[in-house]
Amino acid sequence: MKVRRYLYGSMGLLSLLGFIGIFTDEKGFLGFFAFVVDFEYFFIKSDEMLEEYMNKSASRAFYCGMIMTAIAALLNFICFNQTGHKALTIGFAAGWAVSVMVYALSTAFYGFKANWGLSND
Repeated sequence: MKVRRYLYGSMGLLSLLGFIGIFTDEKGFLGFFAFVVDFEYFFIKSDEMLEEYMNKSASRAFYCGMIMTAIAALLNFICFNQTGHKALTIGFAAGWAVSVMVYALSTAFYGFKANWGLSND
């Protein structure tokens, strides 16, 4: 379980990509600073409940991302007459963004739910 805690916490290293947005004109990279909250997993005691809600959040994010990738790629290809390459690129970007949002919101929900449940016992 300790190894997984370090894996969850190391996702915070993705926030370092946000510095590309500061030092260049590519402001889209600033969104990577949202991953800085993942460093908190280095300091949280890992237990079965944490493992369970992280697995639930990851699987929910994966499926939502895959569905969004397919929908966005098809819409761009069919409705907006984009080339296959461009439609797929837009689909991948939309799917990745949805995956990150669903994962973040889901882990936040389970974390708040766990903290709220502990404080009301």
